[in-house]
Amino acid sequence: MSTIAAIGTALVGLSALVVVVLLLRAMPRATFALWAAVMFFVPVWVGAGLGNLFLSAITVVTLVAIVALGGDLRLSVVDLLMAVLVLLAVAQAVLGVVEISYAVTTVLEWALPYVWGRLVLSRVPASFIIDCLALCAVVAAGLAVVEFITRTNLFTLIPFDNSLYETWGPLQERNGILRAEGAWGHSIALGAALAMSSSFILASRWRPLVRVLALILVAGATTLTLSRIGLLTLVLVIALTLVLLPGIGRTVRIVVASAGILGGLVIAPFIGRVLAGAGQEAAGSAGYRGTLFSLFKYVRLFGSAPSFKGATVGGDYLGSFAKSIDNTILLTGLRLGWFALAVFCLIIALIIIPALSPARAGTASIAVTATAPSLFAVALITQFGMFFWFLAGLAVAQQVMREAGSNAGPGRQSRGVHPVHFGEDEAAVPVPSPAPRRDPLLPGGSSHDV
Repeated sequence: MSTIAAIGTALVGLSALVVVVLLLRAMPRATFALWAAVMFFVPVWVGAGLGNLFLSAITVVTLVAIVALGGDLRLSVVDLLMAVLVLLAVAQAVLGVVEISYAVTTVLEWALPYVWGRLVLSRVPASFIIDCLALCAVVAAGLAVVEFITRTNLFTLIPFDNSLYETWGPLQERNGILRAEGAWGHSIALGAALAMSSSFILASRWRPLVRVLALILVAGATTLTLSRIGLLTLVLVIALTLVLLPGIGRTVRIVVASAGILGGLVIAPFIGRVLAGAGQEAAGSAGYRGTLFSLFKYVRLFGSAPSFKGATVGGDYLGSFAKSIDNTILLTGLRLGWFALAVFCLIIALIIIPALSPARAGTASIAVTATAPSLFAVALITQFGMFFWFLAGLAVAQQVMREAGSNAGPGRQSRGVHPVHFGEDEAAVPVPSPAPRRDPLLPGGSSHDV
């Protein structure tokens, strides 16, 4: 009887999943909005166990979104390199030279969101993606301010009986001041996510005044994380967006640049006092990251470094680095070897290089480019890693579709795909071209499809 009940429960669950997939397939915008809401407002410790495998809510939603929306995929060199990276991780895990958990991380937290980023533009307009991510960032920033003022994180009030909650649930302080972290489990993760999202705020379809005020709120919330990495990334994202991304009016550029300078004059002394008061904690944190580079000598060509256990509860890292290795580049090498690290770096480089050209820069590629220096000082913790790889996939999708539109030639479309322009970001939407309307955000009021 128990076997029959188990089979019945499984069939009911499968039927429900099919219904959800069909509903989401009919509503691509709602699907992306759901994914963005889970990314920004559901902590990584919320999920379900599948045997020895724990699937976070954002992992499940990402997988369901990929299955529901599907979409066309014009392969690029970066896609092939990503496949090589996954194959290396899985093959080395099968051979027993790396831990199986490293392969699982590469597949579920790197490749899965990357694929979602590559596919989403084929079903969802770029303008909607930009506005949605901008809105989520603003709401997250507002909650971070409330958290800082009330010293209460709403996302940690309900305990979860798993190791992820034990690791990321406790709140952080620096010099007795609570560091805002929202649903991201760590102040650095929240700061970096808000910083990356600032490019989408500037490129959104909101009125100029709303965008400026939203950016001020996000900058303030990033400051309240007390994260030097978050603040550095914020400055780089805003600077690169203002310089490289077309479609932003001159008035907005001047106002944002001026507000940034004034804000820097206010924020710098505050952060300086906090870090000075933190004393050994802040100085030790910076010094620790510097000494991490000595571990590169342990990286092997293939496989994990000797005696390397990775991030485990009660586990140890190499030598005296017993708590963590806050360096994504180094950590990738220690876990997967030099060859996999070279592929990893090549992927990031191929996203960054086009982003440095105003003719090819996009919101996602700018966000990835500005975050790249931080990879030497932070690991891809919590859902921050998934957000980073989603933006990497989105950046590649923008570049591929831009090239496809260019190759189609004037008056022609490539593979029946019509590019939707917004701030020079392109989305492929397989529908007839609607009548264009003039948009004040673009130079000269150039027309684009919304």
